[in-house]
Amino acid sequence: MSDLMLIAPEMIIGITGLVLLIAGLFMGPTSKNVLGYLAVAGCLGALVLTLVSFGATGSLLAEALVVDALSQFFKLVFLAVALIVCIASVKYTEGNDNAEVFFTLVLFGTLGMMFVASANDLLTLYVSFELASLSTYALAGFEKKNARSVEGAMKYILMGALSSALLLLGISFVYGATATTSIPGIAENIDVLLNSGIGILAIVLLIAGFGFKIALVPFHMWAPDTYQGAPSVVSALLAAGSKKMGIIAAFKVFIVALIALQADWRMAFAALAVITMTYGNIVALSQTSVKRMLAYSSLAQAGYISMALVVLTPMALTGGILYTLAHGFMKGGAFIAVAAVVYMVMTKNKDSEVPDHLDSFKGLGKTMPITAFCLMIFLLALAGIPPTAGFMSKFVLFSSTIEAGLVWLAVIAILNSAISLYYYARVVKYMYFMPAESGERFPEPAPYVLAIIVALAGVLAIGFWPEPFVNMAMQAAEVLLPL
Repeated sequence: MSDLMLIAPEMIIGITGLVLLIAGLFMGPTSKNVLGYLAVAGCLGALVLTLVSFGATGSLLAEALVVDALSQFFKLVFLAVALIVCIASVKYTEGNDNAEVFFTLVLFGTLGMMFVASANDLLTLYVSFELASLSTYALAGFEKKNARSVEGAMKYILMGALSSALLLLGISFVYGATATTSIPGIAENIDVLLNSGIGILAIVLLIAGFGFKIALVPFHMWAPDTYQGAPSVVSALLAAGSKKMGIIAAFKVFIVALIALQADWRMAFAALAVITMTYGNIVALSQTSVKRMLAYSSLAQAGYISMALVVLTPMALTGGILYTLAHGFMKGGAFIAVAAVVYMVMTKNKDSEVPDHLDSFKGLGKTMPITAFCLMIFLLALAGIPPTAGFMSKFVLFSSTIEAGLVWLAVIAILNSAISLYYYARVVKYMYFMPAESGERFPEPAPYVLAIIVALAGVLAIGFWPEPFVNMAMQAAEVLLPL
């Protein structure tokens, strides 16, 4: 396969973003509605191309970028989330003067995530991180007149800048010891890092840097405020998409480059995984804002996925990688469903200060039946109820943990899943067992419904037909840890 074809999905996303930005300059507010459909077409084209070429391998730019099953799997995750977000955003940006800016930022953010997936060099990784981060910073504060949105964006920017500084410092230490930023090159010269005395310091800095990106406790403080303050469609992109680039980067750096230091970083990730999943689930219990509850549950999910770095077997990595895809559909769909509810609340009362409050979900089963039903499935999937994507991915991840002899870790994860069932079921109770203030059915916006159904299809496909997805995740895992 030619070099250009290897990065054809990235080219489609990049060119679509530029076309939208330029076209938007010559359009009026009402005619800009077509831009959303163009963004959807770009995501769909890139997604199909990535699926068709899955399994192709090659390298570009002196091996700074490598395309393999691992990078392609995560590109599928990023593109699927971007597709769902763009579909829903057709309604969110309706009549907005800056619609072209919004969609361009979504596409450029996705482009940065895709380059992170293919990065084979720490500098390429860092630059790709920044491309995705700068785009999502702007998206988080897109509602400039909304104080909560601006506050969340400011926290995101400040914490993101700190994480970038820590990451860059960690990279500089690794380069200082090994004289290379190539990920395979670091693995070949790891003895120098082991004997230099700065190996532990580099690991601490890299874990802190990636911890902010993945939102592991105690590096999570930006996530709840940012997810709640950002537009709900942007929260979907942040929770279901951008966090995954931290995970793929951590997989590459620690498992490929720093595998010789695994005795040091595995214990650190074990502690972070347990603290993150427990803290996220316990704090989520007391939340009355559904977006904030989903933010804390997202922390817990990050803790589950981090278990793959602790167990470190091919099957555990398969479970962790499969979980990222399942989480993209589950969490993305849940946030889009909340976006539809927020739209309903703001349509009825523009002065509502917390439109995603639990009370807004009372009687949703009657007022917005499609949204309520799909949200119920997403929540049950997040809790790990069969037969959904959440159950299948947790089953693979947790069973591999037990097989590896880490029964204590699996027990903690299972207990945390049981805790999460309470706050997910509470939302279902509000939707189906509590009466709405107004029993009249609200017309559900078609773009939101379509995005939710696409996410629902992904959740059910992985749950009912897991074999092809597990096989793809296994191919991706073999890149990190060959059988």
